[in-house]
Amino acid sequence: MIRSAEPAVLRPNYDRERLKPRILHIGFGAFARAHLLVYVDEVLRKTDGDWGVCAVRLNSGAEELTALDSADHLYTVAEVDDGGITARSVGAVVATCHPKRDGADALFARFEDPDLSIISLTITEKGYCQKDGELDLDHKGIQADLATPEGPGTAIGYLVEGLRRRKEKGLGGVTLLSCDNLPNNGAVCRNVVLAFAQRRDPGLVRWISENVSFPSAMVDRIVPALDDEGRAVLRSVLEGKDDPNGIVCEPFRQWVIEDEFAAGRPDFDLAGAQLTDDVRPFEEMKLRMLNGSHSFIAYLGALAGHETVSACMNDASFRAATFGLMMKEQAPTLSMPEGVDLDAYARALIARFSNSRLKHRTTQIASDGSQKLPQRMLESVRYHMRTGGDWPRLALGIAGWMAYCRGKDDHGNPLPLNDPMAEKLADIAMTTEDGVEYVREVLERSGVFTPMLSEDTGFRTRIAAAYRSLRENGARGAVGALSSD
Repeated sequence: MIRSAEPAVLRPNYDRERLKPRILHIGFGAFARAHLLVYVDEVLRKTDGDWGVCAVRLNSGAEELTALDSADHLYTVAEVDDGGITARSVGAVVATCHPKRDGADALFARFEDPDLSIISLTITEKGYCQKDGELDLDHKGIQADLATPEGPGTAIGYLVEGLRRRKEKGLGGVTLLSCDNLPNNGAVCRNVVLAFAQRRDPGLVRWISENVSFPSAMVDRIVPALDDEGRAVLRSVLEGKDDPNGIVCEPFRQWVIEDEFAAGRPDFDLAGAQLTDDVRPFEEMKLRMLNGSHSFIAYLGALAGHETVSACMNDASFRAATFGLMMKEQAPTLSMPEGVDLDAYARALIARFSNSRLKHRTTQIASDGSQKLPQRMLESVRYHMRTGGDWPRLALGIAGWMAYCRGKDDHGNPLPLNDPMAEKLADIAMTTEDGVEYVREVLERSGVFTPMLSEDTGFRTRIAAAYRSLRENGARGAVGALSSD
C-alpha cells in the first residue's frame, strides 16, 4: 500500500458474499477494529477463505454497531505517522450483535451457530473479573451472574452460558482467543471460565476442558481514542464523509499467538502474525517494555501537563527516562529467545512513541491503573528486589500513579480517574494528608500491592522517597533528576 498525504482507500478485493460468521468477537472497540479485524481482512485479501466476523459489544456501543450495519459492515482504518497516511476499508464483518439492542437470546444464538470456530475477546483486563489470575468470586457482577446464569451481565457469564448452550446442541468445540494485555491471557481466560462453569455444572467443565482451547496471545498496536483530529484524518481520506466506526492508528502491528486452535483458524501468518509454542517471553517483553513505559509516561506526563505521548517524547528528560526505564530496569527482567534484540526493540518503541500524528493521550493510557500496575511495573520491582538490582524509574512510575490518583496535575488542573477501584482510591485521597501518610494508606488499603511489597520496609521507603521527589520537584523535575541515575 502506498503512503501519501491524501491516499485512496484500499477496498476489499475478496467476495464478501462468501463470508460466514466463523469468528464471534466480543469487545468490538477501537483496538479490535485496528488489530484483529485488520489481520482477518489481510488474510481474506490473500486467500479465498470464508472467515467472517460477527462483531459484539456487551454494554456501550450499540449505536456504533447500528451504524456499522447501515454501512454494509464496512469501516475505515487509517494508519498514520509523520510519513503520511495509509487507509483501508475493512470488510471482514458480516453481522453485529448487542444484547441490550437485540436481546440476550440473539447473542446466544451466535454461540449455537455450527459455523462458529473462534470466540475472540478484547474486553480489557477488568473484563475477566479475575484476581491473581483466578475468578474473583467477590466481584459483584460474577455474584449476580451466578445467581441468574441465564441472564448474565459480565463477559464471563455470557461465555459460560453460550458454551453451555453449544454443548446442549451437540455442537463441536471452539477456541476462546484472548487479545487483551494480561500475562498468560489464555490461561487466565481458561481459569475464570472453568471456575464459573464449575459453580454451574461439573459436566459443563468436562465438556469445556475437552472441546475448548485457550491459546495465549501477545497483541501490539497503538490505537488512540478517536478525537476531532482523528475524525479529520478520516474525512480527509473519505472525501469529507464521517465514519463513526473508523479508526486512526500507527502503521506498526504485531501478533504472537500460541498455535492451539480447537476448530481451525485463518492463516494469520499470511498477515504477519507469528505462531509459536510459547508466547510468554513476547508478552512479558511487551507488557514491561512497551506497556510499562506507556504507564510511566501516562502518569508522569499527565502530571507534568503533557497531553500526549508524542509531547512527552519531545521533552528530552522524558525521552531519556523512558529509554532508561526500558533498558536499565525492564529489559534485565526478561529472558528472550535467541535473536531478539531488546535494544533495537526499545529504540523502535521510542520512534513509535514519537509519532506526532498519533494523538495518544496520556489520560487515556492512565485508565485502569489498579489493574495494569501489577504486571507492568510491580513484577519487575519484585525481580529487582530478589536480585539486588536498582529501580529508581519504576519507583517514580509507581509514585506517579499514586499522585495521579489524587486527581490533579502539577498545575492544579483536574485529571480523570477512570479505574474499577476509583471509589476506594478517591476515598483514600480525600481522607489522608498528601505525603507519607497518603503513600502508606495506598500501599496498605488499595489492594494493588501484595503484602510482600506493602509490608517491605525497603519498598515502602523507596516509594515514599520517589513520591516526595514528585511533590517537591514536580513530575518534570523528578523525571529530569533520573538522568543522573
